[in-house]
Amino acid sequence: MKIAISAKGNKVSSEVDLRFGRTEYFLVVDENGQLLEVIDNAAQSATGGAGIAAAQTVLDAGVDALITGQLGPNAMKIIKSAALPSYEAIVGTVTENIEAFKADKLQKITTSGPAHAGQR
Repeated sequence: MKIAISAKGNKVSSEVDLRFGRTEYFLVVDENGQLLEVIDNAAQSATGGAGIAAAQTVLDAGVDALITGQLGPNAMKIIKSAALPSYEAIVGTVTENIEAFKADKLQKITTSGPAHAGQR
């Protein structure tokens, strides 16, 4: 299983970034927390549409699940239409979130957060 996690750094010891569209990195890990890929989020500096671009980046990575903070309405629409299960991250590291995911302690994201047009 491949899981994408929004992160503030490029290591599994990095803090999870609760932002989705403006996160610096998406780390792709397996269910054991093994780092498979680091994706620089090119959408983070976009003036608009960051959530949409980030959602496409995650889908292009071919992951089976997503762990992040809130998804804006446009990103949520894309993630939902692709039937990609998404989970609300807890404050902590990527590793701590993988452990919480494995223990079934992360809540599924079922509604979008607020839109943040062009904000950072």
